[in-house]
Amino acid sequence: MAATDTHTDTHPDTHRAIETVFRIERARLIGGLARLLRDVGLAEELAQDALVAALEDWPRGGVPRNPGAWLMAAAKRRAIDRLRRDAMLERKHAEIGRDLEDGRGDAAARIEAALDDDLGDELLGLIFAACHPVLSREARVALTLRLVGGLTTDEIARAFLAAEPTIAQRIVRAKKTLGGAGIAFAVPRGAERMPRLASVLEVIYLIFTEGYAATAGEDLTRPDLCAEARRLGRILAGALPEEPEVFGLLALMELQASRLAARVGADGVPVALPDQDRGRWDWSMIRRGLDALTRAEALGGAEGAYALQAALAACHARARRAEDTDWARIAGLYDRLAVVMPSPVVELNRAVAHSMAFGPEVGLALLAPLEEEPVLRGYAPLPAAKGDFLLRAGRADEARAAFERAAELSRNGPERAFLLARAAACGG
Repeated sequence: MAATDTHTDTHPDTHRAIETVFRIERARLIGGLARLLRDVGLAEELAQDALVAALEDWPRGGVPRNPGAWLMAAAKRRAIDRLRRDAMLERKHAEIGRDLEDGRGDAAARIEAALDDDLGDELLGLIFAACHPVLSREARVALTLRLVGGLTTDEIARAFLAAEPTIAQRIVRAKKTLGGAGIAFAVPRGAERMPRLASVLEVIYLIFTEGYAATAGEDLTRPDLCAEARRLGRILAGALPEEPEVFGLLALMELQASRLAARVGADGVPVALPDQDRGRWDWSMIRRGLDALTRAEALGGAEGAYALQAALAACHARARRAEDTDWARIAGLYDRLAVVMPSPVVELNRAVAHSMAFGPEVGLALLAPLEEEPVLRGYAPLPAAKGDFLLRAGRADEARAAFERAAELSRNGPERAFLLARAAACGG
């Protein structure tokens, strides 16, 4: 009985370790399996089977020295069993045989090379596959956020400002489309890569933004997602050294990530940018971000969407004190960004910049038409911005109502607490 009790006591820690490992390795598992199976739905299913196997095995034998490799081996064993059971392996062998009919070189080595990609990263291969032109732009982004970022459909819906059922249906249809098209889950080469690069960059940045400002839950930030997005950005920059927007995106992520440690106070409540302790900013990240921005501009990408956003972040990074921030330059950069990347969210941020540069009444005037935008209904940052403008304009009662409305719309615990605190500070 004592042995059973001891065994049971180890389960919670082991289970937490398994769940942590699975969160880290999940996307790579799916990427490797999808490359083998060309079926992302089945890849997800088999990755989950590997998790179940770990939950059964590790509490008895302990966490293996290389848990990611253990999970991949377990998942691939199940994949091979599935291939054999469904008589797919024979078909794959026949396809490989036809591809190798010219007989040049060593067959085994050529098959191995065909399974590899020139970036050497299964996770990035999964992103490029999910961003295939056979899918709509919205489907590409939603599917990749689900597969790579591990985001729930609800989190993706919040990122898209869309209904959760719409996103769920989009993901299901995307999986079926990829499966039906027999897409290879590998990084495309040469001319095939470039048309998909814009979608890949968008996906990587959406993963980063979900980490920088979580849409829901009790954590304001998810640094693991920020780190993964930056890792992918560095891989792309190394592989595509002449692409300015790749460096623009990398600069933007480095500069924004530099503020992560200062964004949350000891009480877990967000700290507004002007109030952050800039001594807690990561200045090595800032230097890397500024270097990447210089590279993007040198490549002729100064007017690219990511480079412009990086230039905005650089304005904050270069200001050692909040009062040194060049808001007039920021407002001008947002004017340019609104031309390159028109959207209601960009216009909202542009209103914020103009309010800081030229006064709250200017911001309120720019905000008024945005309140009629259907896509911004239910978007907490809009009433939050309005509350700030109203408070600075001396209209405290109206500001309090706006902050309370923003808190009602927010589904992130720390953000909601921050907004309610701002409402309370308005008095009344």
